[in-house]
Amino acid sequence: MKAMKLPKELQSFLEVAETAKEETLVFTKKKRPVAALVSLRKVDRESLALSTNPQFLRIIETARKEVRGGKTTSLEALERKFGLAASNKRMERTRKTRRSS
Repeated sequence: MKAMKLPKELQSFLEVAETAKEETLVFTKKKRPVAALVSLRKVDRESLALSTNPQFLRIIETARKEVRGGKTTSLEALERKFGLAASNKRMERTRKTRRSS
């Protein structure tokens, strides 16, 4: 990711971005989207980097296809497979221990 100061001739973009607040502005050429201006006021750099990383986006899309196709495993099934105690029971034990301390 590269950051640079916006040239003075493009400062009006900052004003537009401030006006739009959290909305995404889409720029078009011949009625087709070519660029977007997105406010980064409440976005951390890691989230921005992941949201534009092609490999990460492929992983997310693959996972979504699996979910849509019903290829999921419940937490309970994983706990049984690996012989783990139910997560809720562990949390209850942890909470009780912390309260009594």
